[in-house]
Formats: sequence, C-alpha cells, structure tokens
Amino acid sequence: MKILLANDDGYRATGLRCLKDALTGVAPLTVVAPDRNRSGASNSLTLDMPLRVQHTGDDVYYVINGTPTDCVHLAITGLFEHEFDMAVSGINHGANLGDDVLYSGTVAAAIEGRYLGLPTIAVSLVCEHDSGRHFETAGRVARELVERVLAEPLHHSMILNVNVPDVPYEELAGMQATRLGCRHRAERAVKQQDPRGRTIYWIGPAGPEQDAGPGTDFHAIANRYVSVTPLQIDLTRHASVPGIEDWLRGGG
Repeated sequence: MKILLANDDGYRATGLRCLKDALTGVAPLTVVAPDRNRSGASNSLTLDMPLRVQHTGDDVYYVINGTPTDCVHLAITGLFEHEFDMAVSGINHGANLGDDVLYSGTVAAAIEGRYLGLPTIAVSLVCEHDSGRHFETAGRVARELVERVLAEPLHHSMILNVNVPDVPYEELAGMQATRLGCRHRAERAVKQQDPRGRTIYWIGPAGPEQDAGPGTDFHAIANRYVSVTPLQIDLTRHASVPGIEDWLRGGG
C-alpha cells in the first residue's frame, strides 16, 4: 500500500506538510508537488517543454515547472518504479466549493489520479486571510476519510472533494455528503497601471454564494460540517442528448 500526496500550493506549503504528518503511519507516503503556488491551474498539462524534478529527501519531490496535474501524471506514469494505491491532494489553503472545482489545481490533481486509475481525495481548508487556519483539523479529517476508503472502497469512478471548516476539530458538527453549490458571476477584473504606466489587469474575486441552500457544500460549511462531495469525470449532460439530436435534425 502506497499513497501519493500532491497539492497546488507548492511543496513547501503548510497544508501539504500537515497532510503528510496526519497520514504518517497509514501507509508509505510520497510527495510530488509543484515548486511554487499553482492555484487556479485547473487540469492543465505541460506539453511544450520537458519537466524537471528535484528530490529534497524523505520522499519529497518537487516539479520545477509543473502544474498539479503534471505532478500526479508524472508520479504515476514514469517517475517511480513502484505503483501507488491512492492519491490525496491538499490540504489546500482556501475553499474549493461549488464552481471553484472547475479552476482548482487541488481538485485537478485528484481528478488526474482518478483518470489514471486510483481512488482519490481532494482536501481543502475553508480559511480566510484572518481566520485560524486549523490545518490540523483538516489533516485529522483527511486521515479518517483515507482510512475509511481503504477499509470500504468506493466506486472506481468517484472522486471525493472534501472541504473542512477552519475550526478546532472538537467544534466540527460532523460530516455531510453534499452536492456542489454555485456562485454568482465573478466580480469585474481590476484595472491598474504598473510602475512604467502600462495597463495591467488582475482577475476579480470569485462571486458570492448563489445556490447555497441545504444539501450544498456551502450550507454544510456555514453550519460547521465537513462537506464531502462525490465528483465524477463524465461531464456529459446525458438527459439532453436526445433533445440535441432533435435540434440537430431540425437545423439541417
């Protein structure tokens, strides 16, 4: 039994270190992560240049020019002689709720592990700039879920997206199985000038919660529950296939 750990905040991130500490003793662990913060990288792969890997000791490797997806892909398909039995991504510094999963490098790393045949979990701590940052809480939750998956494997197509409230473990209300909520549209890009007078833009903040009622990941977090959302890779809107078929025929 071997577990691969990855993240999108970089190999030096506090969350990754806490995840490694929390899972120590469950199984042999190997960390493969980007050399810097790659938040928002989504499922991007580096195809136009070679990837360079550095080994820092104690089964920790960092990919100098890689994305989270690169890290998982490389670890499973060629970096090591041995195979892995599970991939865990995180602990992300910040939420991956609702629409966030489309952009998240943390979730993308888990998706890549699933593409390549492993059971996977993505773990995020829902913290703000002024919150407590209880990474040890998320680490303890991650260990509980990893041990549960190993004892009772889930369907081979499933990815677990886990969001943990930023509170002491004893203050958690429990765990809830949830669906993804959604946000309002993102706020406007921020236009500025650099020191040379050239126009630059910053991507605006994510929109506020829109679909955040009972049953959603947003609602669970707001009530201090750990949100556990089962994700799938298939993005097909199956119920709409017959309607699109009719639409195509009518458009001929």
